[in-house]
Amino acid sequence: MACTFACVILNGCSLEYEPYGVQGSVNFWKTEADVNKALDAFHAFTYEEGITGRGFMWFENCSDNLVTGRPQAEAAQIKNFQMSASNGRDAKDNWPAMYQLIAKANDVLRNVPSMDISAEVKKVALGQAHFYRAFAYLWLAPYYGDNGPNGGIPIVTENTPTDELDQPRPASVLANYDMIIEDMDKAAASLPLFSQLSEDDYGRPHRAAAWAFAARAALYAAQWDATYYQKVIAYCDKVINLTGADKRDLYPDYTKLFRPENNFCEEYLFSLLGNATEGPKFHGMSFQNGGWGYFNTWGYFQPTLELYKAFEAGDTRRDATILYPGQHITYIGHDIHFGVSPAAISSTSGMTFRKFMAPFEDADCIGKTLNPSGNNASNTLGTCLIRFADVLLMKAEALIWTQGEGNGEAKALLNKIRHRAGLPQNSSATKAELKNQRRCELAFEFQPSRHLDLVRWGDAQTVYAKPLHGIVTTTDGTTITSVTEKEIWPQRTFDPVKNQVFAIPASEINKSVLHNLKQNMGY
Repeated sequence: MACTFACVILNGCSLEYEPYGVQGSVNFWKTEADVNKALDAFHAFTYEEGITGRGFMWFENCSDNLVTGRPQAEAAQIKNFQMSASNGRDAKDNWPAMYQLIAKANDVLRNVPSMDISAEVKKVALGQAHFYRAFAYLWLAPYYGDNGPNGGIPIVTENTPTDELDQPRPASVLANYDMIIEDMDKAAASLPLFSQLSEDDYGRPHRAAAWAFAARAALYAAQWDATYYQKVIAYCDKVINLTGADKRDLYPDYTKLFRPENNFCEEYLFSLLGNATEGPKFHGMSFQNGGWGYFNTWGYFQPTLELYKAFEAGDTRRDATILYPGQHITYIGHDIHFGVSPAAISSTSGMTFRKFMAPFEDADCIGKTLNPSGNNASNTLGTCLIRFADVLLMKAEALIWTQGEGNGEAKALLNKIRHRAGLPQNSSATKAELKNQRRCELAFEFQPSRHLDLVRWGDAQTVYAKPLHGIVTTTDGTTITSVTEKEIWPQRTFDPVKNQVFAIPASEINKSVLHNLKQNMGY
């Protein structure tokens, strides 16, 4: 079975992409160099615009945090829960990309055990393969799998015969989450601690990342079986109880957290890395469409007034997340007085996200911290997928949902989050507070998903039945002279059975020669 690889060279805080062709299994899997090429190939998906640019952000755009900044018919169909399986937005690219990643991981798991190479290389290779297989299933399963009526997504392992790759869907997505947790356990047993990585290997999987993703899988499984909350607590504790050089903590200043120099600070658990040559595109997907002519940011996803108002008074996270008219930001060396000078605001909501704009600040950033092409937008800020704050919030949720509101340990965890945000340490540890803290702390991050949170909490139908709002402002060229609230997206109808999952791309259904891959009901 021929395997196509793409070599991704990790170099400190950067990634460089170098395709190296096709290797047949007869001539490959001979040396440690072959193994290293296979491990590098795990990272190829990070450069694909439909995976780490817009991609599943079209699904997150369904949430009450976001509104479509550049109106487009198929995007509106997704947001309004009216999408068809043939929807052309690049969310469709994720299914094939993640099953390709699963295939790469299975190739390593199938071939490396019998290779005549050092035990340490073999151990780390198998650990990374288990990690990335679980990672790929966790990327897809929450969006496409349920506990009925549709079931999980097809499970393919290193032991699946080639002529049986067209696997039927398991009866429940819990089968996927069980596999993810098992794979992350195996990964953690083989992977080094973060402190044991050389700087050249920063961005590779490590033990704490495996535990954190296992906790996320258990959190999503708890939607269907609350006993998984105990696994959430157990895996979060593994991360929380790390000591010495591996101790994780909240970075003290939220307003400076999302800067390239803090890619690997104490809060780091796992990010997708890039540089000014290539990498994830996500950070350029929002902001001002066209960037006032200074650099081509894309303006697709914009904050709602509902998100803006979700922050408590004095919460430093609000202005670190959202750029509001009248505020200033440095962009490509220019002082932008937003909505004043320049006055143009492309955003549907009248606001935009500033959370990930650090690589776009300096006058000389283009070609240095930012890709010279405005059609690429790769940059030096890691695209965060999971961090320590999320671990604290996952454990707090598990405690509140299992031990009841007002739980003392949950209060302590939430007070850590509140303290960093500049808020009084007076948590009541209610479900409502936990939900809002997740909303504000993790807003507009590539993972986790506010939409998935609303679905798994059973809140989506009620929340999406309310319209979304933004603002319209005027200026005299010196200051903002008026602010008017307006409805920018009408209420929507969310079917809690059909819309708990999205349509599997029709192109993938059509590839199922044995017709084992069944479309989610209603699509």
